[in-house]
Amino acid sequence: MTHQSPRDARKFCEVSQLPTKSEDASDIQRRYSRCSWPGSSRNETGAGTIAKKMAILLALLLNAALSTTNRPVYWARTRISLLYLWRHRRWPDLRSPKLFTEWVQWRKLQDRDQSLAMLTDKSFAKALAADRIGADHVIPTLWEGLALPLRAPWPMPFIVKANHGCNQFVVVRNEKDWLRARREAPDWLTEPYGRWLDEWHYTRARRMLLVEPFIGTSTGLPVDYKVYVFGGVAECIQVHLDRKGDHRWVQFNRYWERLSARPADADIAPPKTLSAMLAAAEAIAGRQDHLRVDFYEVDGAMFFGETCLFPGSGLDPFRPLQLDSDLGRYWSRAVGQSDS
Repeated sequence: MTHQSPRDARKFCEVSQLPTKSEDASDIQRRYSRCSWPGSSRNETGAGTIAKKMAILLALLLNAALSTTNRPVYWARTRISLLYLWRHRRWPDLRSPKLFTEWVQWRKLQDRDQSLAMLTDKSFAKALAADRIGADHVIPTLWEGLALPLRAPWPMPFIVKANHGCNQFVVVRNEKDWLRARREAPDWLTEPYGRWLDEWHYTRARRMLLVEPFIGTSTGLPVDYKVYVFGGVAECIQVHLDRKGDHRWVQFNRYWERLSARPADADIAPPKTLSAMLAAAEAIAGRQDHLRVDFYEVDGAMFFGETCLFPGSGLDPFRPLQLDSDLGRYWSRAVGQSDS
């Protein structure tokens, strides 16, 4: 994969914001049916999920209404600000961000690091992780390509996922799941992921499909440990539970002290490989201002999942709100370190 100069990258990113054609109501409805909130479970229910679905629709409407060949950066800033206002009930500070969620919006507008953008390519990220922490800690790829075969040649269960997007996957445990994967996968390849949220970095990922052995339980998805790294230091871990049903998350610092409150999950034990996860996340992230590095733990073994540049697209409110400020301070400090 080739690298571009900052000037070429800036030009490419501005062009990537432009619509390929004018969108009407049917186009928006079609895209809405394929969009999912970053990190969400497609089976989530409740007021929070309704709000996310409304945010997706609002993002698509803003993208359709505020897309123009004239002043594309201005319109991207307008879209980002309006969607942030709707989700957080306040305007973002995009010039001098202080909150974590503001920094995520800043990255969409200002960051043009091609090496960072390449981490949205899952296959590339896996190769990088294998190089830095060892291939034994990376889930192997059984197949990659553009069209799934008529019959599945891999032992079940396995997972089919998009190489270039978020929450685009099907766990295949039986023939019915396989038919569903073959039906849904072509839609994942029709357009770059993230454009509707102004996450231009995803345009750098190759649009293709991956097949991996499934490492979860017979009925559910594995617990997801998302490590937030700032300037080379793993500061906290976000634990995602029951992603197929009552999807929820709890945040801890690196010493496994709870940062977020959820009494129903008061006794979450740290993974046995916590120290290894923190070290591996730091090795993979390097000196990036911020990178989230995701892991699973299965039978006492640690496995790399993926990297993430835009947790929740910076649109999921933190509880408590102080978390947004604390994580933002880590990011601000990392930017100061990288600029010194």
